Amino acid sequence: MRILFTGGGTGGHFYPIISIAEELNDLAKKKRLLKLELFYVSPTPYNPGVLFETGIIYKKNSAGKLRRYFSILNFFDLFKTGWGILTSLLIVYKLYPDVVFGKGGYASFPVLVAARILRIPVVIHESDTIPGKVNFWAGKFAKIVAVSYKEAAAYFPSQLVAYTGQPVRKDLATPITAGAREFLKIEENIPVVLVLGGSSGSQKINDTVLEGLKNLVEKYAVIHQTGKNNIVEVKATGEALLLDSLHKDRYKSFDYLNVLALRMAAGVSSVVVSRAGSTIFEIAAWGVPSIIIPINERVSHDQHSNAFAYARAGACEVIEENNLTVNILSAEIERLVTNEVEREKMIAAAKIFYKSNAASLIAEEILKIALEHEIEK
Repeated sequence: MRILFTGGGTGGHFYPIISIAEELNDLAKKKRLLKLELFYVSPTPYNPGVLFETGIIYKKNSAGKLRRYFSILNFFDLFKTGWGILTSLLIVYKLYPDVVFGKGGYASFPVLVAARILRIPVVIHESDTIPGKVNFWAGKFAKIVAVSYKEAAAYFPSQLVAYTGQPVRKDLATPITAGAREFLKIEENIPVVLVLGGSSGSQKINDTVLEGLKNLVEKYAVIHQTGKNNIVEVKATGEALLLDSLHKDRYKSFDYLNVLALRMAAGVSSVVVSRAGSTIFEIAAWGVPSIIIPINERVSHDQHSNAFAYARAGACEVIEENNLTVNILSAEIERLVTNEVEREKMIAAAKIFYKSNAASLIAEEILKIALEHEIEK
């Protein structure tokens, strides 16, 4: 039995696929099925080591990106997309999987076109409240449309939609408290603020944190994921700002937090400050009160809508990027650290929002459709 995964080259697309693949492998063992063959088709493997560990074979294709703004690259990417469809047709025809699972994004389009032409069943998952162009199109012929937010269901045929939540890897979903302060070198009894700007970091969030850093470390330890391209500048600026501070050791800047470090940071955090991408679901899994700062609405409607959907669930506060100042951020952090009633409400709401069985629900549907397709072949 063969399952083919495809999706955009970001962690928000890649890691849910890994989570579902892990569940598929477990289900196959439990049901004593013949060994599954899992494939991932995308222009880049994103994390080859994780693919290998999960038993997924990578196949390279090509995909062009359709930008929402004017760019000469849109013209050249039309040819990339055309070539991507041709190469994907060849890959999908040779593999002839029982199901194609699409996570969305421009990189999934050529594979989904190939699946449509070859009449291979398609399952898609939408991570945002407002679906992207590819998933909106694929939702017209998919067997199942799984959604992370209830709000996304309105964009797809109701009989196809399953509200599953967002798959989060089991290891990442569980915070670590034992030994976390020692590992991160954070003193006992000091509240911890975890700042996450996404895999690429956020210049706006980084600048705001640095502006208020001297005052923040008077009250809290700050774990700051800056993004790989920003770490040198942020670390140097932080050291200069805290040169004479008695609490300079309370500031911990990282370009990237691996799974172990992130779980430990989550385990000791009183508040998480974050962008509004797929990290929202990790924060919900951790059950930590949060301040969500979506990318400006003109740049990303998705993040803006996602942030307010999470806020309506009662699990976070939202500060819009245009309103983000050091005073507002500091005041919100103070409120969420000290107001126990508000904290408990957010923790409870986050736990309700998080669907711990999201990956298993999707994996079961994929397996069911795959078995039906195998019988029909």
